[in-house]
Amino acid sequence: MGEEESSVAKEYRTRLESAVSYGEVWDIVKDSVDFSVHKRRAGMMLFLDDLPIQLGAYHPVGTNNIVLNRTLVQIVEATVESRRVVNALIYNLLVHEYLHALGEYSEVEVRRMVYEIARKCFGEEYIVTEVAKRSPWSLLKGIPLQSVNAPKRVMEIVKDFEKTDRYIV
Repeated sequence: MGEEESSVAKEYRTRLESAVSYGEVWDIVKDSVDFSVHKRRAGMMLFLDDLPIQLGAYHPVGTNNIVLNRTLVQIVEATVESRRVVNALIYNLLVHEYLHALGEYSEVEVRRMVYEIARKCFGEEYIVTEVAKRSPWSLLKGIPLQSVNAPKRVMEIVKDFEKTDRYIV
């Protein structure tokens, strides 16, 4: 890794490791996508819902919404002691859906882009890039997911997800 690359990776790693909210991880997602592919979209909203465990998140085409699987995030939070790992999962799921929201619809292409963005911003040897390479479900190895039977709760909106200083007109 070159000197400029390592300072970029150090900054992104530090930000991710200190993030304590969805909004803070989201800022990293937007900045890393802008840095890597020079695209940005404002006005996104995040919803948490209890989805089938095989679905990490989704972006309803034509909306400014991302729906994140609350159950999946809670399972990882309960089984992994590291906030860094939980944030890596959330980062990967959000960047994937953000690329869809930016108009990338091919799953194969989006997966490739998520890995390239992670590698460029965080470096090859980091949990974000490892998750992008292997898949978010690699964090669930050894957890008997077939026995997960979480009750369906009401979908919730994440407040203060995207900070904006202007009104949408």
